[in-house]
Amino acid sequence: MNKTITAPGAPAAVGPYCHAKLSGNTLYTSGQLGLHPETGALAQGVEAQARQALENLGAVLKAAGMDFSDVVKTTVFLADMADFAAINQIYAQFFPGEAPARSCVAVKELPKGGLFEIEAVAVR
Repeated sequence: MNKTITAPGAPAAVGPYCHAKLSGNTLYTSGQLGLHPETGALAQGVEAQARQALENLGAVLKAAGMDFSDVVKTTVFLADMADFAAINQIYAQFFPGEAPARSCVAVKELPKGGLFEIEAVAVR
């Protein structure tokens, strides 16, 4: 049985999709941009966007009764791979213990002109 997860502390989706789907014990999140939940505006700069996107991911995890320790896989999308080292420092703050498996790819463009986006799979 699939359950739609809507996170009050995360910004609204920018398209026809939900924050996440819970299927059994597994949560699949949509991509989280560095949008401020209150305004919907992008944070300024890749580091601020990465931090905000991870905070948004945290809100989605919380709405599903989970936290960062439940995350087993992430995919990070960067507008510029030159930002890899900078976002790694921020990412590590949100996953201080054993980090999940991760893929990181550079993309031509992200929604709303974003510089960073993250999606995750979590299991409780």
